[in-house]
Amino acid sequence: MLACGLPVVYDCDKELPNKKVIIVSVPGAFTPACTANHIPPYIEKINQLKSKGVDEIIVVSANDPFVQSAWGKALDARNKMIFASDGNSEFSESIGFSQDLSAKGLGRRNNRYALVVDHGIVTYAEKETGMDIGVSGVDAVLAKL
Repeated sequence: MLACGLPVVYDCDKELPNKKVIIVSVPGAFTPACTANHIPPYIEKINQLKSKGVDEIIVVSANDPFVQSAWGKALDARNKMIFASDGNSEFSESIGFSQDLSAKGLGRRNNRYALVVDHGIVTYAEKETGMDIGVSGVDAVLAKL
């Protein structure tokens, strides 16, 4: 089946105070670095993350929820992680972690970043510079759990 299901709202105000959550952000679903290098290590090390008390891993991008759903499906991770849409990069912009790629025809996009929210408290928040995958990669996040 190629069609994705209907989007489901994830209420951060309701969910985050009760869980330890990693939010990992990418500039775009299906992009080379995000699909080949950034998110697959999170999938591969999901058991290590869970053993450190992580309840949820949320992958966010400014892509629409249907693209995010398809991307999670393509990575065979839809039942392991939440692939969420940060529509118009509004959440990322509110925390100063967005970028304007309009000159490249891509509009507002998220930066590449990672957050750890432990029962409502942000304990780790790092944004990449350039095209790197360092501070937002799974190994950097694991080291901070």
